[in-house]
Amino acid sequence: MFRLITGRPGPSGFGSASTAEQVTHGIDGSNLTAIVTGGASGIGLETARVLAMRNVHVIIAARNMEAANKAKQCILNDNKNARVDVEKLDLSSIRSVKTFTDNFKSLDLPLNILINNAGIMFCPFQLSEDGVEMQFATNHLGHFYLTNLLLDKMKETAKSSGIEGRIVNLSSVAHICPYKGGIRFQKINQKNSYQNKLAYAQSKLANILHANELSRRLQEEGANITVNSVHPGLIMTPLMRHSALLMRIFRAFTCILWKNVPQGAATTCYVALHPSLKGVTGKYYYDCNEYKPSKLARDEALAKNLWDFSNNLVNASLKT
Repeated sequence: MFRLITGRPGPSGFGSASTAEQVTHGIDGSNLTAIVTGGASGIGLETARVLAMRNVHVIIAARNMEAANKAKQCILNDNKNARVDVEKLDLSSIRSVKTFTDNFKSLDLPLNILINNAGIMFCPFQLSEDGVEMQFATNHLGHFYLTNLLLDKMKETAKSSGIEGRIVNLSSVAHICPYKGGIRFQKINQKNSYQNKLAYAQSKLANILHANELSRRLQEEGANITVNSVHPGLIMTPLMRHSALLMRIFRAFTCILWKNVPQGAATTCYVALHPSLKGVTGKYYYDCNEYKPSKLARDEALAKNLWDFSNNLVNASLKT
């Protein structure tokens, strides 16, 4: 807590006050291609901007194409040499995820980095077009399917280039307070017991469990790809549109703990690009330093159950 309040650097040399530009200073990503989901606004846009500043070819994957194109132009206005493309992706739709990956593969680009950044927060109960509770569908299931569809491309890129691939899942400290038991496998779509904050925490727990189980599987294969999860910190972004008043009140009493957007994108950019994390996988980071997540987040059996459950949901959606 002391480091969080003061911004004092941790073992990595960075801390809560570090910005995305600072943690990537001197890194040249000219031989890298990255996909950033939700890269049209907030910390996703800052992540895309800083990666492009470090010469990474960035593909912004976003639901709102108007916002995505404005984000691209914003990056180009600051950096005329930036390599930025945009593609449509609605993570709440299994069909949209498949279309996005088909379109990306048709570009015949390598893929070194996948940043699963997009998300929604504290929204009222609703089901996705595939019949899955919306926060779980968007924050976890869409990214789960997206990652699986892109894994072969990442493996090919890592093998042909000799460059380690990196997958970064954006989670949250909220993962510590989900529904009892962590994931409500039998009640994932139950409306009468739905609580928006617990449902959000459940989806963020799922992000860590997904990263850990995928990391385990890739290590068993000997694939040259790491998978880690991050907590970006408390940042007022469009993610909080469903609870803006509540968050403003909360922020008034906890202002010393909040970050600005450049600070919020720092941990993502650090884990995606920093050479000191070469070979590091299955870990959880915030403020650019490794921390131990909750006991549930470290439950290997729960992670394996979630993997199978997610596969079943995707397969059921593809059949409809």
